[in-house]
Amino acid sequence: MKRIGLKMAIVAILASSAPSWAGESAAVRNCTWCHGTGAQGYTVAPRLAGQRPQYILSQIRSFREHARDNPFSKQYMWNAVAALDSQTARDLANYFAAIPPKGANDGDSTLASRGRTIYLEGIPEANIVSCYACHGPNAEGVRDIPRLGGLAYFYLKGRLEQWGQGYHSGTESPMPMVASHLGPNEIEALASYLSFVK
Repeated sequence: MKRIGLKMAIVAILASSAPSWAGESAAVRNCTWCHGTGAQGYTVAPRLAGQRPQYILSQIRSFREHARDNPFSKQYMWNAVAALDSQTARDLANYFAAIPPKGANDGDSTLASRGRTIYLEGIPEANIVSCYACHGPNAEGVRDIPRLGGLAYFYLKGRLEQWGQGYHSGTESPMPMVASHLGPNEIEALASYLSFVK
């Protein structure tokens, strides 16, 4: 009985914080089933709030062309975007980009300092350039390069591991090559650090 009460309370809180579009747009509702009513994401579905609109559009294109080929993309996103017209895709990208993002803050805080060093300086001895060279000094993203700051630790860790295994996020993404040079400790540190970035 207590569990039912807790679930009801959570649903009530989520419903009260749902933006006005929640009951209006079928396209937005389809996205928020997995990415959350506030588009802040979950552990396996990334936050869309505050993401670069160009990046969202490039990923929709990658899902449609089956270039983004990791298991969750194949299972969920390939079909989810199949019938999405270009105007709706642009509207969704602009809509989600305008929502203020919230940091996940779910990484290991003891690893954040090491992750910050990797992010800002790279790993010269492994020929890995700094992440900020592409993603910006505050992990805010640039054009069609994604915002990483505040994404969930579990999501970031999983994506880095998948790129290291050879999965892709687009036809020209350098991430599979970059991530293949990262060891488990570096991935843990980077994912932890980025989860705390505002």
